[in-house]
Amino acid sequence: MAGEEQDRRARFEAMAPALVEPLRRFLARRTDPATADDVLSETLLVCWRRLEEVPAEPLPWAYGVARNALANAERSARRQRRVAAKVAVLDPPRETTSGPGEGEGDVPLDEALAALRPDEAELLRLWAWEQLGPGEIATVLGLTPNAVSIRLHRARQKLREELRKIEAAAGHEGSRGRSRP
Repeated sequence: MAGEEQDRRARFEAMAPALVEPLRRFLARRTDPATADDVLSETLLVCWRRLEEVPAEPLPWAYGVARNALANAERSARRQRRVAAKVAVLDPPRETTSGPGEGEGDVPLDEALAALRPDEAELLRLWAWEQLGPGEIATVLGLTPNAVSIRLHRARQKLREELRKIEAAAGHEGSRGRSRP
């Protein structure tokens, strides 16, 4: 029994370091730092508890766990905001504070991603930012690799269209009041 527990622990300790930084980056692009840390901890805990289910290539599987844990955290945060809103009606706050500032990023890309459906944007993030292939994305999302390939192709087309619209609008506005030599 002690040998099995040591083997289990050794497997987890060998696997976890390779998961931490990719999962941290994955979560940092999707939520605030505190939530990312909480979800990372929850994800590693699930990996430990379900170690027997972790496949030989654990990262796509762990992305799926992290995605589900983040969805749970977001649902919890929404519930907390609803309760806070109800309490605020009963006892209004004396002062308001602004939320954390937005990070510097690629504004046109952010706008184009925001214009897509959430599932399309997530598919593109997994492909571009996490550098997963269709088979790995299929593991994360619980789809077939063929379905991922088709959806990814369509999502890239939609993203291109949205970027063209944004660039055209910016180019049009940027040309006002300027003359060419």
